[in-house]
Amino acid sequence: MNANLLVELFTEELPPKALKRLGEAFAQGIADHLKSLALLDAASKVKAFATPRRLAVYITLVMDKGRDRPVEQKLMPASIARKEDGSWSDALRKKLSAQDKAALADAPVNTRVGSDVLAVKSDGKVESVYLRSIEPGRTLATGLNEAIEAAIAKLPIPKVMSYQLADGTTTVKFVRPAHGLVALHGPDVLNVSALGLAAGRVTHGHRFQSPAPQIKLDRADEYEARLERDGQVMADFDARRADIGRQLGEKAVALRMSLGVEADYAPLLDEVTALVEYPTVYIGEFDAEFLAVPQECLILTMRQNQKYFPLFDAAGKLTNNFLIVSNMRLANSKNVVEGNQRVVRPRLADARFFFETDKKTKLADRVPQLAKVVYHNKLGSQLDRVERVRALAKLVAAKIGADPALADRAALLAKADLLTNMVGEFPELQGVMGRYYALADGEDPKVAAAIGDQYRIRMDESADPENLTGLSLLIADRIETLVGIWGIGLQPTGDKDPFGLRRAALGIIGAFELAGGASRVAGQPFKLLLGELVDQAITVFKPGVLGKDIAAPIVEFVFERYRNQLTTVYDRAAVDAVIALHPPLHEVIRRVKAVIEFGTLPESAALAAANKRIGNILKKSDDDAVAVDANLLAEPAEKALAGIVERVRPDVAARFAASDYSGSLKVLAQAREAVDTFFNDVMVMADDPKVRGNRIALLRQLHGLMNQVADISKLAA
Repeated sequence: MNANLLVELFTEELPPKALKRLGEAFAQGIADHLKSLALLDAASKVKAFATPRRLAVYITLVMDKGRDRPVEQKLMPASIARKEDGSWSDALRKKLSAQDKAALADAPVNTRVGSDVLAVKSDGKVESVYLRSIEPGRTLATGLNEAIEAAIAKLPIPKVMSYQLADGTTTVKFVRPAHGLVALHGPDVLNVSALGLAAGRVTHGHRFQSPAPQIKLDRADEYEARLERDGQVMADFDARRADIGRQLGEKAVALRMSLGVEADYAPLLDEVTALVEYPTVYIGEFDAEFLAVPQECLILTMRQNQKYFPLFDAAGKLTNNFLIVSNMRLANSKNVVEGNQRVVRPRLADARFFFETDKKTKLADRVPQLAKVVYHNKLGSQLDRVERVRALAKLVAAKIGADPALADRAALLAKADLLTNMVGEFPELQGVMGRYYALADGEDPKVAAAIGDQYRIRMDESADPENLTGLSLLIADRIETLVGIWGIGLQPTGDKDPFGLRRAALGIIGAFELAGGASRVAGQPFKLLLGELVDQAITVFKPGVLGKDIAAPIVEFVFERYRNQLTTVYDRAAVDAVIALHPPLHEVIRRVKAVIEFGTLPESAALAAANKRIGNILKKSDDDAVAVDANLLAEPAEKALAGIVERVRPDVAARFAASDYSGSLKVLAQAREAVDTFFNDVMVMADDPKVRGNRIALLRQLHGLMNQVADISKLAA
């Protein structure tokens, strides 16, 4: 008989940040196990439920008994299972007796005894004896017991609790103490148990607002509807989240305010969904005088500590209103609102106290104290790190057209806010508070902005020459991190990157892109190269601290991050062609676009193939000559190729120097016919060593022209 199945585990309050994962894992774990036992129909559907006090799953079309299944068990190699006369060996008879199937030992191969049969077959290497049987289908009760145990064992539990059952002697382990188990197959209670609980049909409503503390379910199908109607519980996590989101949006619109950027409050929405069973949103407010505190502090206090949703005006500025997600749906919400308003006030007062107290000590006066803060036991203190970053920031600034003095000042003050009360309470505000304190100290606005931007993963603002101080600091900070951590042997491995070196590489890439764009806008030369920067960064560390030969792997690591990033947007072959040359980071995207445009030309495929062929020839040649002797050019085809190389060389060079990469490649397309004719008519590896060397020199010149923008051989099929 097919019927719908409900399983609910009723518990004490579950950890909110893990609730959604727990609910999904519990439901899927049970469904997967039942499916493996052939207890589910092909059309069965699974729905997970999760509230602060329950995990549940509803599965349609579940059988009360699984289908019988053929099973095959490998017993032993045939050479051991058979005697020389072909009869079964004592070893096989012993094996069969242990499984209560001794009668099979008296039957010839492939002869069925009851539902069992012995068969001999090869696995491709050796013949073995197999026992083929029919396994009776499991009953749902038996299978569900196993399924619940298996699902519980595999739950992504953050921390397991041990607690005693009511008998006072039995100890069980689970994420939180469990107090009830429901297992209904249609209208019937299944004889299953888990965590010391026997299954029944009674579930529980809202802790405070349910009209009756217990709800007796008549059948599995009514679970969700009965919980909401009779128990004031919305059991579906996603439906509850959507309802909270709707209420938040309606309240914000009514106040002509907004919740801010969705990505910023989405994690909080997930968390409050896991804290309530019957959500209602109320409006609260705090004293406007607290708005004098940097809004990032107030926002973090409300979201992180109080689980409130701050509200913003049309300009994105914080207001003194906030939204409360309550687990109580009341006709008169005065007490709830006033209680929350009383609670938030001391939190905001703490933030104001931290801010005002911190401003009494200038950032510059905090810097010496960084000598007491360990950065890494092999790399010294935060003050040691500050001095390294200062040296690099000045160097970077000089290369990209920023003011080295401002970059130096920003680097000096960059980590000072680590010693403030506010950052001590909220580490997430590193840099953010440094910017506020720098402005309060009267520092240059560019210095303050640089301090505030230093922790960005990427610099995604528009290219602006006024931002170069910040870019200098960001590049210096990231390259110091990358070289230092890599140099002491703590490179990322697999998916592990505890020191954020992949993020550091992305930061470097983004800053190079932006700084390069800013230099173009300002008409200034951009002299910063990644390889040179890595070499310089190595020199700012004390001798003997870093490992040897780390520069090349670090450069390759950054370019590999760039390759992975670009191939999600651009053609992979074009990206590989550009990255292969390790060009200046700020030119990579423009080169990739030029290569993609070149690839649309009819000449591109032939030139890419020829380039690949030339590269292979040059690799095998010992002759490194680059000068071409016109007197040794005998064949018309090689004279024509030499002529086209000389003719396009100045144009290619001029366009490349002007960063007209697309134009440079288009000019090269003119050589396609001459290249094809050369390879058709000319024997490169001539017997005469002078002629052979001259032809290789000609190809080397052509190869150099063709591969200035990218290694176009990567475009060859």
